[in-house]
Amino acid sequence: MAPPLPGPLVHLAPLLTHYGYWAVGAVVLVEDFGIPAPGETILIAAGIYAGAGQLNIVAVTVIAFAAAVIGDNIGYLIGHTGGRAVVHRWGRYVYLTPERFRKAEEFFTRHGGKIVVVARFVEGLRQVNGIIAGTSGMPWRRFLVFNAIGAALWVGLWAALAYTAGTHITAVYAVITRYQLYALIALGVLIAALVLRHLLRRRHQE
Repeated sequence: MAPPLPGPLVHLAPLLTHYGYWAVGAVVLVEDFGIPAPGETILIAAGIYAGAGQLNIVAVTVIAFAAAVIGDNIGYLIGHTGGRAVVHRWGRYVYLTPERFRKAEEFFTRHGGKIVVVARFVEGLRQVNGIIAGTSGMPWRRFLVFNAIGAALWVGLWAALAYTAGTHITAVYAVITRYQLYALIALGVLIAALVLRHLLRRRHQE
């Protein structure tokens, strides 16, 4: 029996239960060429399932890696062949406005190839880094190398952490249940402190 997924992962349970590896590959793939999809979230959820014995962690890792690399290369192809005109025309449908794209492209150009690796771990950049690499004129082979390195690190990190959590899912839930009240209190105090800080800053500026 598949383990219950915690909090924000719970909505992915039916998808993983019915489609398994196909779900992992499809969601990671489409996220990586710009379509808003929970690629990172489903990778973590699949890792937990694997740790609980419902999926094979090697298969999850290989499929997620392949989907990530292929998805980014589709993005590169879109950017390389269609250029900014495609982004400006269709980007708004995937929440990629011209302003957001301009800022991302400037950041990308400033940091060069290494940002392809780093972008894998940054929400927003992960979805468009292939497109930006294509529009900015980065050589495809260079992009492919950095992209593969980033995908390997990203998949390896989240799959390993999630798999470890999945193998100890009963203990994890016991800890969550035991300390959730304290965590909620701490979160409430933190939010109150941030609001107070914001109000004091506004008063000081006035």
